[in-house]
Amino acid sequence: MKRSALAGLFIAAALLAPSAFAETDLCTVNLQKIKEAQVSTEVQSEGLKTNIEDAVKKAEAAKAKGTEEGKKDCISLTTQALQDINNNTKGDQ
Repeated sequence: MKRSALAGLFIAAALLAPSAFAETDLCTVNLQKIKEAQVSTEVQSEGLKTNIEDAVKKAEAAKAKGTEEGKKDCISLTTQALQDINNNTKGDQ
């Protein structure tokens, strides 16, 4: 009985651990995608370029907090910035 309980705890820990790291990773991945998009595509409007740069600064500051709220803020900001970049790129085609 002890073995199955212990095995259950290990399985539960293994399933829960990736979700905690995924938020940090998504923030980091999104920041990298934004930086790559800024290099590979020309952002047409200065307003959009400024908005993206501001979003990156805010996201990096939120990430640096090291809190759950900071991670969520970083993900939210970077996801919106990626959508703005994507929408701008689609408009150019």
